[in-house]
Amino acid sequence: MVRLLNVLAIVGLVGSAIYAYSIKYETIFRGEKIVQLRQQIRAEQDAIAMLKAEWEHVSRPERIEALSDQFLAVQEPTLKQVMPPEALPAKPAALPPDTTAIGSLADKPALPPADTSATPRNPHAAGQSPDAN
Repeated sequence: MVRLLNVLAIVGLVGSAIYAYSIKYETIFRGEKIVQLRQQIRAEQDAIAMLKAEWEHVSRPERIEALSDQFLAVQEPTLKQVMPPEALPAKPAALPPDTTAIGSLADKPALPPADTSATPRNPHAAGQSPDAN
C-alpha cells in the first residue's frame, strides 16, 4: 500500500511539473505573440501616417489647380452662359398627402411659405461679377 501511494505521489508530482512547464511555455509564446502584434501595430501606424502625409501632399489646392490647368480644358463661365432663373424648368407639383396612412402629413402643421424676394445666391443671376465678393 505504501509503495502504491509513493508511485501515485511521484506520478502526481511529474504530472504537475509537466503542467507547470506547459503553462510557462504557453506564457512565453503568448508574450512573444504580443510583442509581434505590437510591432505590426506600430508598422501599420507608421504606414497610416505616411499615407496621410502623402495625401496631404497630393491634395494641395495649388497642385490640383496646376493639374486642372494642365489636363482639363475648363474655361471660366461668361455671363452669356449663365441662365436666368426664369429659364429653369418649373418644379413638379407636389402630390397630395396620403390621408389613409397613420401619422400622415395632414396631421402636421404647414410650414410658412419661403421668402423668395431675397437676393439670389448666384451672383451671376444678380448681374454681379463673381470677383465682386
